[in-house]
Amino acid sequence: MAGTDSTKGLELKPGPAVILCEPQLGENIGTAARAMANFGLWDLRLVNPRDGWPSEKARSAAAKANHVIDRVQVFETVEEAIADLTRCYATTARSRDMYKPVIGPDVAADEMVGPIKSGGKVGILFGRERWGLNNDEVALCDKIVTLPVEPAFASLNIAQAVLVLAYEWRRAFNGAGDLPFDGPAEEPATREDLVGLMLHLEEALDRVNFFKTPGKRPSMVANMRAMFARAQMNIQEVRTFRGVVAALDRRHERPNPLRDQSKYKQKKDAE
Repeated sequence: MAGTDSTKGLELKPGPAVILCEPQLGENIGTAARAMANFGLWDLRLVNPRDGWPSEKARSAAAKANHVIDRVQVFETVEEAIADLTRCYATTARSRDMYKPVIGPDVAADEMVGPIKSGGKVGILFGRERWGLNNDEVALCDKIVTLPVEPAFASLNIAQAVLVLAYEWRRAFNGAGDLPFDGPAEEPATREDLVGLMLHLEEALDRVNFFKTPGKRPSMVANMRAMFARAQMNIQEVRTFRGVVAALDRRHERPNPLRDQSKYKQKKDAE
């Protein structure tokens, strides 16, 4: 989805840390960083990345999410990466043989808001590309976060998983109504506007004998009026629709080459 606005200032708000455990490919790190940047996260931590750090492949794949890439912290172990956190969530698509509360990403995001707004540090732990997290790593976390994926095809790549959690975090932290822009403000049509449109249309339909069965006219008119009432039209839409009706109502007054040619041919044949 295109739409990055370079004129907007970047504000690094509090949010959960994203910890990638032993990521293999720089491209996956970069796309995860990009997903974080999309939703305002910036604290990315890597545990023993296979190809080392820094990574030009990661920077390239991050698509200018340089404020995330430049702040990356690298650790030797998961224990070191989560040492300063007061709460940590493990993401996994597999059931674990341990007692650990299992929640969805929306619930996890809702739970994070309070601690982070109070100054606490929260993290989300993501596993390796090939086989995720091991049980010892999951055991270090407070809860398991899993997604309602198709059981027969449950594996997500790192960036996809990060994107879902980052989206849910922003929804929970900022509120569902915090969208980057609104639709154009239009003056809603009044009942008087709608009634005028309906009468205009009904008169035009009467002139072309649309209501062929007089007894059915009242119910047909009522259905059309109900349809327009449900449409929640604005004043410009009403004006446009009335213009359409007026144009159709006057169509016999406009030159029509095909119609005129047909009349001319009929006249010549009659002669």
